[in-house]
Amino acid sequence: MVQTGMPPQKDANDDADPSQRTSDLLAEAGHASQESEFFNPIPPGYQKGRHKYVVVLGTVMSGLGKGIFSSSLAKLFKDKGMNVAPIKMEGYLNIDSGTLNPYRHGEVFVLDDGLETDMDLGTYERMLDQNLTRQNYTTSGQVNKRVLDKERHGGYLGRDVQMIPHVTGEVKYQLRELAVKQDADVVFVEVGGTVGDHENAFYIEAVRQLAFEEGEGAVCFVALTYVIEPPALGEQKSKAAQLGLKKLMEAGVQPHIIAARAKNPVESSAAQKIAMFSNVPLHRVFSMHDRESIYTIPDAMRQAGLDREVLTMLDLHGRVDQGKEDRARENWQSFVGKLTGGRKFNARIGITGKYASLRDAYASIDKAIEHCGAHLSCDIETVWLDTTRFEPKDAAEKLKGIDAVIVPGGFGHRGTESKIACVKHCRETGLPYLGICLGFQMAVVEYARNVVQLPEAASTEFDKLSDAPVIDILPEQKKIEGLGGNMRLGGKDVLIQPHTLASLLYQPDADKPFTIRERFRHRYEVDPKYIEVLEKTGLVFSGRHPKQPIMQVLELPGHPYFIGAQFHPELTGRPLRPQPMFMGLVAAAIRHHHPDAEHAEIGQRWLAQVKPTTTVR
Repeated sequence: MVQTGMPPQKDANDDADPSQRTSDLLAEAGHASQESEFFNPIPPGYQKGRHKYVVVLGTVMSGLGKGIFSSSLAKLFKDKGMNVAPIKMEGYLNIDSGTLNPYRHGEVFVLDDGLETDMDLGTYERMLDQNLTRQNYTTSGQVNKRVLDKERHGGYLGRDVQMIPHVTGEVKYQLRELAVKQDADVVFVEVGGTVGDHENAFYIEAVRQLAFEEGEGAVCFVALTYVIEPPALGEQKSKAAQLGLKKLMEAGVQPHIIAARAKNPVESSAAQKIAMFSNVPLHRVFSMHDRESIYTIPDAMRQAGLDREVLTMLDLHGRVDQGKEDRARENWQSFVGKLTGGRKFNARIGITGKYASLRDAYASIDKAIEHCGAHLSCDIETVWLDTTRFEPKDAAEKLKGIDAVIVPGGFGHRGTESKIACVKHCRETGLPYLGICLGFQMAVVEYARNVVQLPEAASTEFDKLSDAPVIDILPEQKKIEGLGGNMRLGGKDVLIQPHTLASLLYQPDADKPFTIRERFRHRYEVDPKYIEVLEKTGLVFSGRHPKQPIMQVLELPGHPYFIGAQFHPELTGRPLRPQPMFMGLVAAAIRHHHPDAEHAEIGQRWLAQVKPTTTVR
C-alpha cells in the first residue's frame, strides 16, 4: 500500500558513481539477461556482408614472412579493382614501434600521419603503392589503453571489464571500423608473432569471434607454416607444421588455406600430410618456397590459383574488374622483368651506419636501391660499413672501390665521427653522396668544420657544450607543428627551389618554387644563425620549410652528386615509382663506375645532373 504524507525514501545507490547507477538500473529493469552477455560492438555505417576479411596467422616460428604473404595477396585483390585495407596486429605492449631497438625489431617505419610502426607496414605500402594510416596498425598496448580509457569514462556501464568480451570486442570494433573508414572490400589482418604466443591469444580469439558473428563466407583464415628440410636428412619433414596447425585448431580456428613456407618447393608427400592433419583440401595447400625476390610472389600466387580460391570462399568474383587487373598485371610484370632480367651496368653503394650488421635496420633503404637498380638496369652491390668499428682516419680506406655512399638516419653518438669522415671523403673526392636525416646533419657539421672553418662545429645531440652548435633543438621552433619536446614525425611539405639538383630530381621543368611531401623522424635542426655563413661559402639549401627557417635539403653545386635530406626519402620509394633522390644516386654511381657510359643507355634525365660542371670544393 502506498503511504501518503511520507518523505521519499533515499535509495542507498543514489550516492553511487553514475556508471554504477546506470548498471544497477539496467539490472533492475531486467536487461542483465543472458542475451546481454553478447558483446558485439558495431561502428556507425558498418554493413554486414559488404566487408570481407582475410586473416593471416603464423605457426611453428616467427619470421615466416606473414607481411610479405599478406601484402602480396592484398595486391592481387587491389589489382582486381577492389579496395583493400591491411592491418598489422602486434602483441607487444608498446603503444608504437618508436622506442624499439632495430636489433630487436628491424627498422621503424613512419607513416604519413606520423605513427611509428613495424617494418611490415613498409612492405604493405610498397607492394600496394598505397599510403597507410594509424588505423592500419595496432598493438596490445593500444588496445588495452582504449579499453581502460573507456572503463574510466564509464563506457562499460559498470560491467566488470575482462579480456573476453571487452578486449576481444575492442579488436573486433577496430577491424570493423577500419573496414568502414577505408571503405574496404577486403580487410587483410596480419596477426603478429606465432600461434601459441600468450601475448597474441586474445587476437586469435577476437578473429574467431569475428568469423562467427560475420557468418559463413565472410572470413578466410590463412595459416602460414614451415616445412623443415634438415640438410643431414635430405628430405622435407612436416611434423612441426602439423603440430603448429594443431595448435591453431585448438584455439578454435579452422584454417581455410595453408601456405607452406620452405626453402625448396614443398613435396607432394609433405603437402598431403599437412592437408590430412589440418582438414584442409589438398588443392588449398600452397607451396610458398623461397623466391628470387619478394616482388615475384604476387604472380606466383596468381599462377598457383591462390587468389581464385579466396575469391570463391568470400564470394567476391562479382567484384572483379578484369580490365583493370590485366593492366595492373602488365605494369607489374614489366617491373619484375627488369628486376630479374640481365643488367647493363653494375655499381657498389656503401651504407655507413651503426646497425650495418642487420640489414632489416635499413630495410626501406635496401628496397629503394633495389627499385632504382631495376629501372636503371644496374646490378647493385650494397656494402654495409659499420661506423662503430672503424676510426675516422680509416674512412678513405674503407670507401675504396665504392661508387656511392649513403649515410642513413640514426640516434646516439656512436659512430658519428666516422660518418663525418666519410662525408668529408665524399665531398673532397667527388664520390656521390646521399645523406639521410642524421646524414644530412653530419654533412652540415662536416662542412662547417672543414670549409667554414668552425672546428668546434657539432650537434647538441652529441655535444651540448659546443661553441658552434650548427645542429640544435631551437626553443622557438618547439611550438611549430606541435613539436613540443618530441620528434618531428610524419609527412610534411618541403619547398623546393627551382634550378637546383633537388628540383631537377623531383620536377626538372620547374621554373618556380614547388612543394613535395616527404616523411620526417628527427628532433634536431640546422640552427638558423649559421645558415648565412654556410651558404656564403657555397652550401645550398635547396629545400626548406614552406614558412619557417627550417632547412630540409642541402646540396653542393659542382659536385657529381652531393645531396642531403632532413627527411627519410626511402620511406616513399615504391617499385613502380622509384624515389627521385635514390634514382639520382644510383645514376651517379653508374657514372662513377662507368665514366664512359652514354646518357641514353642509362635512361632519361638521371645522368644529366651528375656531370661535374666546376671543380669540386
